[in-house]
Amino acid sequence: MTLQVGDKAPQFTLPDTSREDVSFPMDPAQNVVLLFVPLAFSGVCTAELCDVSQGLSAYEDLGARVLAISVDSPFALKSWSDQEGITLTLLSDFNKEVSAAYGAQYDDFIGLKGVAKRSAFVIDKEGVIRHASVSDDPTVLPDFEAIQACLRTLE
Repeated sequence: MTLQVGDKAPQFTLPDTSREDVSFPMDPAQNVVLLFVPLAFSGVCTAELCDVSQGLSAYEDLGARVLAISVDSPFALKSWSDQEGITLTLLSDFNKEVSAAYGAQYDDFIGLKGVAKRSAFVIDKEGVIRHASVSDDPTVLPDFEAIQACLRTLE
């Protein structure tokens, strides 16, 4: 079941592209934009994360950290970020547990089981989801204007 606005965001620890663990909730507590993307090196995912990387300072100015999660391995994510210049934190949900916990996972995506759906969650400092969007269509990007508008309402 997809998490909704007002739900408590599940905790997790996942490896980044350097295989260092990143945990949510963050310490110290901060607002988080959590993006799930289907697959590294795909056109729409690359465009989305390159655009977010280029505008990362806008999220930082709004007091938020942006984390992107994919079911790809940390090694694939490292290669992807290096090749494409993706500068936001990429996390590997290779075991497909976090995307499942957020209700952001396909049962079947082009014959692959458990691929993350293109999704966006804004989570406040208390760990409450303040914005949630999960798309069944992998070509539909999150509404980044709505995400930034939500962040403006948070302390």
